[in-house]
Amino acid sequence: MAAYLTFGEIMLRLKSPANERFFQSPGFEATFGGGEANVAVALANYGLEAGFVSALPANDIGEAAIRELRSFGVDTQHVRRSGDRVGIYFLETGANQRPSKVVYDRAHSSIAEAGPGDFDFAAIFKGAKWLHITGITPALSQSAADLSFEAVRAAKEQGLTVSCDFNYRGKLWKYGKSAPEVMQDLVKYVDVGIANEEDCQKSLGVTADVDVESGELDTAKYEALSAKMLEEYPNLSVMTITLRESLSADRNGWSACLRDAKGFHLSRRYDITDIVDRVGGGDSFASALIYGLESYKDRQDSLEFAVAASCLKHSIQGDFNRVSVAEVENLMGGDGSGRVQR
Repeated sequence: MAAYLTFGEIMLRLKSPANERFFQSPGFEATFGGGEANVAVALANYGLEAGFVSALPANDIGEAAIRELRSFGVDTQHVRRSGDRVGIYFLETGANQRPSKVVYDRAHSSIAEAGPGDFDFAAIFKGAKWLHITGITPALSQSAADLSFEAVRAAKEQGLTVSCDFNYRGKLWKYGKSAPEVMQDLVKYVDVGIANEEDCQKSLGVTADVDVESGELDTAKYEALSAKMLEEYPNLSVMTITLRESLSADRNGWSACLRDAKGFHLSRRYDITDIVDRVGGGDSFASALIYGLESYKDRQDSLEFAVAASCLKHSIQGDFNRVSVAEVENLMGGDGSGRVQR
């Protein structure tokens, strides 16, 4: 039985080759990915007993997705076989001043059509320690939102720690509810909050005079924003915010902050140049934060592990963060030279 569970959707990822535009050449690189699946894979890479809870169709594509998760050691016994299709997202990787683009094809996917009562969460959560969710699944459909509430309520009833990446996806909120209408209630069941520079504002409506479009960061404002989050949601024991400076599609500044009842922590800043693939960067932070909170006594160390792990993710193609604890700790210790290891 997996101790660390994630709940959400795994998708087929279709990426244009290298930095090409969509259909510039007649082919796509086909892999799998998705926020909660990405977290499960990384947790398994760190040696934790990780499991993924979802729904996939009983067809060859669904089978391929399950095989991919199992290849990383993720427990898939609670993946329900239902529905007719796997969600898809198309990715065009930007370069320099041209941004990356994502096009979703997720309507009527298996998890979007799942609803309350489809999973026996009391049985699934028996013996587990942690549940991770995101703000993406509740954006897919009303039934998926209802199912997300059912999951977090059951997790709290059984004493699990619940983490949530607030992930605002404006392209997905199409079924008549706004993100704050749903997420403001969902977050009341969350212990560990994770957000980027816009999620607090656009998912929850919590503001602290932070300009999410400027590309520049004023850490004092994020210190105030994290404090306001704990004030408005006292159930949160930890609030983290990733701080991305988007200088171009290829170069980002990367850091994060963490606030708990004892105070505010700010991480080291990484200057990430020549980005290989930034998709999944937030998920790599979330998974490493979970590992860090469970493995280090000092919250600063937990934060530094999460930021270092997500920094490394920017060097790896695909959604999954294929790094080890040792590699992350080496970067935490200052070994960022990139020298060949012989």
